[in-house]
Amino acid sequence: MAASPFRPALDLMAQYASYHRDRRNIATHFVGIPLIVLAIGVLLARVEWTWAGVSLTAAWLFWGLSTAWYLTRGNLVLGLAVSVANGLLMVAAEPLAAGSQASWLSWGLGIFVLGWIIQFVGHYYEGKKPAFVDDLVGLLVGPMFVVGELLFALGWGRELLGEIERRAGPTHLRDLAHPIA
Repeated sequence: MAASPFRPALDLMAQYASYHRDRRNIATHFVGIPLIVLAIGVLLARVEWTWAGVSLTAAWLFWGLSTAWYLTRGNLVLGLAVSVANGLLMVAAEPLAAGSQASWLSWGLGIFVLGWIIQFVGHYYEGKKPAFVDDLVGLLVGPMFVVGELLFALGWGRELLGEIERRAGPTHLRDLAHPIA
């Protein structure tokens, strides 16, 4: 049974990081995860509701609900940053969803499959299954992890990064010629 999805960002990030210590895997996530989020935006952008002249797509509903979740994980900067990043991906998704049904599905499914292929290549380097296999909340933590890694690279959150590395270990390059059993 998976732990609560309402854990603090530190706990979520540390658990996710334990599945992502190989630097090649982390690098693939910088491409794969945004592609998957973009694809979800494309696929959900065609489901639309209108109330009192105001339209809302399922993509923006998904963004709003996920933003509420990110902002309540106890790290406001990280929550805002991942919400902005996901919002930009939702904006980018809209024109891809606006074409014909064939175009919409081709873009949405094609980007989704490509994103997951890239993710699985990364996990080949890692030598571990994706985090969501053990805890579905990992599907929400993935974008937070990528944005967090970007922020860490820019110098933000040194204390948070230090605690994540204390719990999950440092990043490395796994020796593919001599994999650990």
